[in-house]
Amino acid sequence: MNKKYPHKNEDRELLRASKRTDYDFVKSDPWRVLHIQSEFVEGFNALAGIGPCISFFGSARTTPDDPYYKAAYETASLLVKQDLGIITGGGPGIMEAANKGAFELGGLSIGCNIELPFEQEANSYQNISLEFRYFFVRKMMFVKYSVGYVIFPGGYGTLDELFEALTLAQTGKIEHFPIALFGKDYWKDLYQWIDECLLEKYCTISPEDKNLYSVVDSPQEAVDYIMSVIDKNDYI
Repeated sequence: MNKKYPHKNEDRELLRASKRTDYDFVKSDPWRVLHIQSEFVEGFNALAGIGPCISFFGSARTTPDDPYYKAAYETASLLVKQDLGIITGGGPGIMEAANKGAFELGGLSIGCNIELPFEQEANSYQNISLEFRYFFVRKMMFVKYSVGYVIFPGGYGTLDELFEALTLAQTGKIEHFPIALFGKDYWKDLYQWIDECLLEKYCTISPEDKNLYSVVDSPQEAVDYIMSVIDKNDYI
């Protein structure tokens, strides 16, 4: 267990079906609502007026010698040159690479860290560093303060962020913004499955839903795609 977070996982406590028969208000759901509210207020206060940002997602396990780490660093650096800030989950791996790319170029580098029993520890390349107990509060910050996503190879958490963004865009809950999947070799089985299974075989998505994302294979390609969409939508 990460020594930084030895206490109970707040998300797990919130979502656990309670078997308590005695009532303790400071351990109750109404009490947790106050903690949740405070996280929203702290996040909104810290990030108000930061300007347009791009959120990066990807594995916390990616090492600095990995080509994807280097690509995330370069992509973030190029986006900073376009006057865009960078938001990540604040941890190691791809998150660190993107924060570092922004930070070392003098750009805005934001980390929205999450308390986890493993893996997650804030990297040191952040102008603004926030700590969250609850995943859904943290995810709100990514969506609210971003005008686009760059999604590098990652695990369940990365896929969760990807499909949540696609769902919000598909249903019109957010204005469509660019979602760049970085690494054609990594993502090819997924987008082929989307094409062949969801679109063609079962018709569970519409043809236009394919336009909600683009698969890219270089930092410059990612930046070109992002800038073409946000310019078109007059985000900057």
